[in-house]
Amino acid sequence: MNRNVVINILIVIVGTIVFTVGLGASRLFDWDEINFAESAREMLVTGDWFNVRINFESFWEKPPLFIWMQALSMKAFGVGEFAARFPNAVMGVCTLLLLFNIGRKRRDTRFGLLWMMMYGISLLPFFYFKSGIIDPWFNFFIFCGIYFFSRYADPEASPQRVRNVILSAGSLGLAVLTKGPVALLVFGLTFVVWLVVRRFRFSFRWRDVALWVAVFGLVGMSWFIILALTGHGQVINDFIQYQIRLFRTEDSFHGGFPLYHFVILLFGVAPASFFALGSFRRKVLAGVKDEGMADLFRWMMTSFWVVLILFSIVRTKIIHYSSFCYFPLSFLAAYAAEGMLEGRDRLRGYQRGLLIAISSLLGLVLVLFTLFDRVKEYLIPYVNDPFAVSCMEAESEWTGFEPLVGVFLIAMTVWFCVAFKRGPRLRHFAILGSGYVLFMFTTLTFAVKEVEKYSQDSAVEFFISKKGEDCYICPVFYKTFAHYFYSERKPENRIEDVNLLKSANLDKDCYFVIMDMPMFREQFAEEVGDAAEFLYRRSGYLFFVRRKSAAPVVNPEERQ
Repeated sequence: MNRNVVINILIVIVGTIVFTVGLGASRLFDWDEINFAESAREMLVTGDWFNVRINFESFWEKPPLFIWMQALSMKAFGVGEFAARFPNAVMGVCTLLLLFNIGRKRRDTRFGLLWMMMYGISLLPFFYFKSGIIDPWFNFFIFCGIYFFSRYADPEASPQRVRNVILSAGSLGLAVLTKGPVALLVFGLTFVVWLVVRRFRFSFRWRDVALWVAVFGLVGMSWFIILALTGHGQVINDFIQYQIRLFRTEDSFHGGFPLYHFVILLFGVAPASFFALGSFRRKVLAGVKDEGMADLFRWMMTSFWVVLILFSIVRTKIIHYSSFCYFPLSFLAAYAAEGMLEGRDRLRGYQRGLLIAISSLLGLVLVLFTLFDRVKEYLIPYVNDPFAVSCMEAESEWTGFEPLVGVFLIAMTVWFCVAFKRGPRLRHFAILGSGYVLFMFTTLTFAVKEVEKYSQDSAVEFFISKKGEDCYICPVFYKTFAHYFYSERKPENRIEDVNLLKSANLDKDCYFVIMDMPMFREQFAEEVGDAAEFLYRRSGYLFFVRRKSAAPVVNPEERQ
């Protein structure tokens, strides 16, 4: 059997194992994970797969493609964390396959393996494939749009121009259907900068331009066109205004300093980012005879800087806004690693220092988490946040092997740095990667669910306990989507006006959940008084209920 076929099969097998095992071990996190999963669940409840909703009202911030994937997954596996995250596990395998095969075709099998490994062993890319957020699919489609356009622009690929036009336009259309028109903006800016670097030397045919526009319009604008034709034009307007607001303002309390994404990429995409530093040097392409590889390098470097600068300008700072950069950054890491293997480059002292430092930090954090219950009583007197102190009352249950994984990561990194200095080999990257993959797999499968007990666990458990009960659930003084998803909210139990739930005659019981902080307890007591019965207090949260009224009842929704 062909070696590349064997490697592809191994990627599928290993990728499926690491990305799906333990996928539902921890709860979904606010806001994004639960937000999207709830929209998918409501599609199943309502049977309406065309309109995206939250709390059974129009949700105009995102197009429906990823929500459809989650809804299909929930239809197959049932509503839950595994189903919500399964589409990204699939994308994890697809991404690794794509990078390996692009790398081997544009360079050789070794480069394909390096690119695939650099992406797969890095922290945030691995984490995203075990999550339920949109961005892995969004970035994949943008990357394909840029890559296939780069193939169109390559004179050597002229016999496949029509195919590359269709694949580029179709991929970007799917990206728009996944998250919105930012995909077109990223592609357009990358193309313009590439043109400037090329001094506008670019050969094209107008019929190819027409084909690109037609395919993109057919795929990317289909949902928006149908919205307009069915009288939902306001949704389009709201969607556009939301995109503009993200650029101009700090939305959803997500502000940050100008170099926010530089820091996120440097440390969040370790270890690939540390290797990639070797590609950010002058005349890095000097002496390169493979013009196809040099051209791909330029596309990757251009797209990296376009996205990084664009989202550094954007006022809203959210960690996954720069996540497209994982593609070009892992390419640059693979390029630098190849240079090290061939003797054109070397692993510098500061890179080894960064590798050892981040691995040591990660390993020690994992070890310290397992010891938290033993030392928290000594820490509490120094914690000034009442909510944090209340959350620290929770108890975790560790299996006992987790600290060994942290130590293993540190040991593998130190071994890599020593062995690589003596004589770089491809297997050294694989061994370093094994330490990172084992660390991330252990963290996401075992550690996160224990750490979660100190955050949202008690509230989520309460919401789950109300599953199937005909009641209202009302978190007060904080925003969450967890009560929608985990109580499996029905349309007749939706909430609009919190003040009505605090004071109106109710046709069913209403449960209130507040964060365990003195100021919130006092404010809630002033607003509700004796009308609410205290149920219990548990690690960070207080739970109350207002019982169904004996007086003539008024459904809160009918009062508006």
